[in-house]
Amino acid sequence: MPLTTAERATLIERYARGPALLTAALGKVPRDALKWKPGPDRWSAHEIVVHCADSETNAHMRLRYLLAEAEPLIVGYDQDLWAKRFDYHAHPIDAALATVKAVRANTVPLLERATEQDWRRVGRHTESGPYSAEDWLAVYAEHLEKHSRQIARNVEAWGAKGR
Repeated sequence: MPLTTAERATLIERYARGPALLTAALGKVPRDALKWKPGPDRWSAHEIVVHCADSETNAHMRLRYLLAEAEPLIVGYDQDLWAKRFDYHAHPIDAALATVKAVRANTVPLLERATEQDWRRVGRHTESGPYSAEDWLAVYAEHLEKHSRQIARNVEAWGAKGR
């Protein structure tokens, strides 16, 4: 069912607040805990932030394809493979965080100007099938919130180890 104008406005506000939440969560990570992983197949706070930068740049293009192209193909990617292949720990975390902030700042005005017709545009996601601009908004409004909570859990787990 389509979102109401008020529901979309709330999601856009959440989307816009995401970088501040991520920055606040990162600010609570002790320096020694930045690259600590809570498990062998889990990400460190550093990796989470770099993942967010890659995800945001993908999201940036996905939205633009959805709004401009006729039935675009939205390509998924293996985020764990990217983390390993691109050695997220070797990537500068400050550059990653700046990317997240810049991409969101550049996308919010586009979201605020989107028309009812824009929100109904649909492409096809390679992993989940039909994918609308509203689907995109629901996913990315939550994305940085989710990863901010993940960073907080990492800090809690790191502290529980007696550090």
